[in-house]
Amino acid sequence: MSGTFVTFEGVDGAGKTTQLRKLAARLRKRGLDVVETREPGGAPGAEEIRRLLVEGAPGRWSAETETLLFTAARRDHMERTVAPALARGAVVLCDRFADSTRAYQAAGRGASRALVDALHELVIGREPDLALILDVDPEAALARGTAREAAKGGGETRFEAFGLDFQRRLRDAFRAIAAAEPQRCALIDASGAETAVAARIDAALARLPALAP
Repeated sequence: MSGTFVTFEGVDGAGKTTQLRKLAARLRKRGLDVVETREPGGAPGAEEIRRLLVEGAPGRWSAETETLLFTAARRDHMERTVAPALARGAVVLCDRFADSTRAYQAAGRGASRALVDALHELVIGREPDLALILDVDPEAALARGTAREAAKGGGETRFEAFGLDFQRRLRDAFRAIAAAEPQRCALIDASGAETAVAARIDAALARLPALAP
């Protein structure tokens, strides 16, 4: 795979989708082939699994079942979207990837981290070249994410429904991931103006030769 794979991670409402779109626009202005995608989803089969995961009551799945569903969706996404794009040399920007499973299903929901990591190694076997972990106050992020879904009239609020303590555990987990793997993760202060956050992201991208300014 000759392309560049960058993921956006963080708690619900951290601004991942907004910053991903802005980065995609900046990179396209430089003439780069950019693919924007998301998880769960990003391919037809994975999008069907997405609805099972992000809609409905919080307790509809156990942490272990969630892990299996996310892994199945990720495999479909890798086969049909991510791997082909990387093979042709594109820049793939993905809203969530395996670090979200490590945070949400392991740290947040209580699934075994060993199970999460073993499934990833066996079924996916790929890490991003850079994981941008957007760090923001969970209370403000939760309010933003809830308001966003209400404005859309959508029902993708299953994980927000776990509440503020859950979001705080997620933040701690993401920060721990960034601290443990600084070579592939960049912790981004996602507070303040969108332009300031974008500048911090551009600074972090300088470590990737293909995307350095």
